[in-house]
Amino acid sequence: MANEWRIDPAWPQHLRKMTDDLLEHLGEEILRDAERYVPVGTGRLKASLIAEVSDGELRVGSIDCDYAVDVEFGTAPHIIEPRTKKALSWPGARHPVARINHPGTQAQPYLRPALYTPRVVS
Repeated sequence: MANEWRIDPAWPQHLRKMTDDLLEHLGEEILRDAERYVPVGTGRLKASLIAEVSDGELRVGSIDCDYAVDVEFGTAPHIIEPRTKKALSWPGARHPVARINHPGTQAQPYLRPALYTPRVVS
């Protein structure tokens, strides 16, 4: 009597489910670390961080914070000019100005350190 092998025809779905479960677990860990590393001013960036799995792909990052990339990578020196007015003004400014030479901002990585934190898969 020979050994008989049967392959479950639904094996791709089972494999996808196991993969998605592993990615969700990994995403939760990366998100937890990113939330620990992110600099907090107002808390808006930290509150915008998410981890999601879709079609076997894990995404971790900010969903709606327009300056998330600038915090992660920093910015080069740049000029700030008004978009809709003739001058810029803010509380405490001596007078309105036509432009500001911004020195740029230093990078404050939070996603890359979270991604590269060593992990044990169990």
